[in-house]
Amino acid sequence: MALAFVKRSFQAGRQAQWRHFSAQTGVAGVRHDWTREEIREIYHEPLLELIFRAASVHRSYFNPREVQQSTLLSIKTGGCGENCGYCSQSQSFKTAVKPTPMMQVDEVLEAARRAKEAGSTRFCMGTAWRGVGQKNAFKHILTMVKEVSGMGMETCCTLGLLNAEQAKQLKEAGLTAYNHNLDTSPEHYPNIVSTRTYADRLETLANVREAGISVCCGGILGIAETEEDRVGLLHTLATLPEHPESVPINALVPVEGTPLGDRQIRMGTGVTWRDMMRSIATARIVMPRSMVRLSAGRMEFSQEAQAMMFMAGANSIFTGDKLLTTPNPKFSEDSKMFELLGLTGKKPFTGPTASLRPSWAEAEAETPQTPGSPGHELPHVSDPMWQSAKPREVTF
Repeated sequence: MALAFVKRSFQAGRQAQWRHFSAQTGVAGVRHDWTREEIREIYHEPLLELIFRAASVHRSYFNPREVQQSTLLSIKTGGCGENCGYCSQSQSFKTAVKPTPMMQVDEVLEAARRAKEAGSTRFCMGTAWRGVGQKNAFKHILTMVKEVSGMGMETCCTLGLLNAEQAKQLKEAGLTAYNHNLDTSPEHYPNIVSTRTYADRLETLANVREAGISVCCGGILGIAETEEDRVGLLHTLATLPEHPESVPINALVPVEGTPLGDRQIRMGTGVTWRDMMRSIATARIVMPRSMVRLSAGRMEFSQEAQAMMFMAGANSIFTGDKLLTTPNPKFSEDSKMFELLGLTGKKPFTGPTASLRPSWAEAEAETPQTPGSPGHELPHVSDPMWQSAKPREVTF
């Protein structure tokens, strides 16, 4: 009886410690009912407090020394009919990027092999077009997916808009993840692109999720957005019924000839490391089980700044000397950074871990929400929430 009393007292003490830690750091489990006000408050916390809170959440779900290396290859470049204001591949703008045919399957597989040898465990393939449509090229993409998946790598595609049948075929071919970014808040989105709607993007995400493919969805900083737009993007992602398994945070790489690239070049200012820190840390806190991917624009940040971003919850990078059409750190440079910071590569097909959390706390965190609770159902493409977002006009 005395032993049982001691055991109960010990467990009660551990529970009290956990609750105190949760209250101090915000490590309280996965939520889908965040309000925009709550996320705004987190985003604007004093920077060191924000980093501490995010690091605490990160360490509760992931090994902080593990960072996944991914490689992104443009398998069909240029000539895109969309008018995304940041993109060098749009035929709406005069840039140095020229349209090229789709790469051959063997070329793509060779690139995947090189990426794997260099340490990448996820291989992503991107195309410049509105969507797959009925293109004959889709069957070649399915072959690429099947073959890369057979190498033991996570396989990702970013092919634009996707219908339910196409998503199903990609799943059957072995696709791990599909990337389709929302880019920014619903309010700012019309300033960035007019050839596809926010609802179009949400519909593609719904098709991907329905097919059983993991979702990769994030946004871009430096596209004339406000801090409130950054909050709005994170709120949209964090209130989906299932958080994206991957949340890429990109910093605009300005390309001459694009409206947003020319704007940044003209102004002489870009995304600061503090901007990246706040978005990464906030994403980590409100979507604790997601991979937060430090993506485009990494060359603008020192290794010291990147170290802080890893501390705040980033646990993936894109490596290789090019990210679609823009410069990116080489494999060898990232290898040296990993050695300097004591980082190790994350193995493929490994998600978050709860090993650092008390078992009862994890069970509590995973309690399913009641159907109909805020954020439980995916917003329908005609939901007034998206249709009524008041556009905020910006002049580039």
